[in-house]
Amino acid sequence: MRTVRDPASTAALTFLGAVDTVTGSRFLIDTGGVRVLVDAGLYQGLATHRRRNWESFPVDPATIDHVVLTHAHLDHTGYLPRLVKDGFRGRVTCTVGTAELAAIVLRDSAHLQQEDARYANAAGFSKHHPALPLYDDHDVEQALQLIEPVDLEHLLALGPDVSLTLRSAGHILGSATAALRVGEHRVAFSGDLGRPHHPLLRPPADPPEADTLVVESTYGDRQHPPPDPSVLAEAVRRTVARGGSVLVPAFAVDRTELVLLELRRLMERGDIPDVPVFVDSPMALAALDCYRRAASRGGPDLRAEARELLADLDGPEVHAVHDVEGSMRLNRPRTPSIIISASGMATGGRVVHHLAHQLPDRRNCVVLTGYQAEGTRGRQLAEGARQVKIHGHYVPVRAEVVSVTDFSVHADAHETIAWLSRASVPPRTVYVVHGEPRSAAALARRVSEELGWTAVVPSYCERVLVD
Repeated sequence: MRTVRDPASTAALTFLGAVDTVTGSRFLIDTGGVRVLVDAGLYQGLATHRRRNWESFPVDPATIDHVVLTHAHLDHTGYLPRLVKDGFRGRVTCTVGTAELAAIVLRDSAHLQQEDARYANAAGFSKHHPALPLYDDHDVEQALQLIEPVDLEHLLALGPDVSLTLRSAGHILGSATAALRVGEHRVAFSGDLGRPHHPLLRPPADPPEADTLVVESTYGDRQHPPPDPSVLAEAVRRTVARGGSVLVPAFAVDRTELVLLELRRLMERGDIPDVPVFVDSPMALAALDCYRRAASRGGPDLRAEARELLADLDGPEVHAVHDVEGSMRLNRPRTPSIIISASGMATGGRVVHHLAHQLPDRRNCVVLTGYQAEGTRGRQLAEGARQVKIHGHYVPVRAEVVSVTDFSVHADAHETIAWLSRASVPPRTVYVVHGEPRSAAALARRVSEELGWTAVVPSYCERVLVD
């Protein structure tokens, strides 16, 4: 039964995720008459955070009226099927691009969870008996039926005195900032903020007018170095020269496209040898099709040249791997190759099996292409781990590990401050989220010192008033 709430209650914002970590984005706006959850993300990384995925949601999902998704990445959408499993039946609002990508991401998430549970039960390495998925295919299909996409800049009424406008965030296809008007108060969420010079996407739109602004801080304590394509090129040349293969754990959405674009450019310039490039991720291949469809219809968040760039990715050296048998053959490639496989932080998917077989071989190389959250295998490799645990066994790390920073699609600290400074009206309060503690604290300090605004790093489940 749906809970009856008092329409006269004071509107409040509660931070249910993306606090002290870069994952699990979940922010609840409660006006007393309407409940809106901005993002329904999955926690990843540290076990202490992942356990929150299994805990009872702090509010009854059946009492949530709307879910707003800022973009399709799993740490912003991956909890939605669990909400539905536990009783959510409201409306889900996002852009067209996010709706298409979320269908791919969530179906893949359910598939991987069910496969991992079956594999854990068969191999006996799970401490849970039996191991169970957080949700299954049925839950995902129910969740997808609730999605009703809207266009960017469209003003949508969510309830009495509550409205929503989405504006381009330039992070991945369909990504958006979310601006809510709650009575006379304006609350805005940056979602994941993109960078000014994405090869395929237009720069983020200026910040919406807001009294309360919630901003991400993934790179809040650092600046991206200037692009240096020689790092990737030299890693590929070294690896091929010693007869090894290059394994690239890459996020299936957006990152795979950028890696393919760069590999094509390096091959055309003769900077790397023409070796086979395998895209071993059905989800990445489906996402690439989404990008191409959006480019064909002139998606509002894509650059004019995106269609031509995406068409150029179908070179003779690029091989799509859909079947499991083909993926298994890539565990030990017969000739030097480049293998792009999800997930980007090596937390699951086909890339984990490739790592188990390739990490012990000194000839091989693992190229990390993006942010590696605390507690993930990718973070362990980036920090020089000599062994990592995979499927209940410790695997020695003898392969070369290289981090390439050129592919990040998160704004760094300077870019975030520059974006904030373009706000037409200074917000009354800025809440800094979606970052590890040091990053969030550093960005909050810069917002306070350089912009003169009140900036706060909230705590988990903290509730603040927004009117």
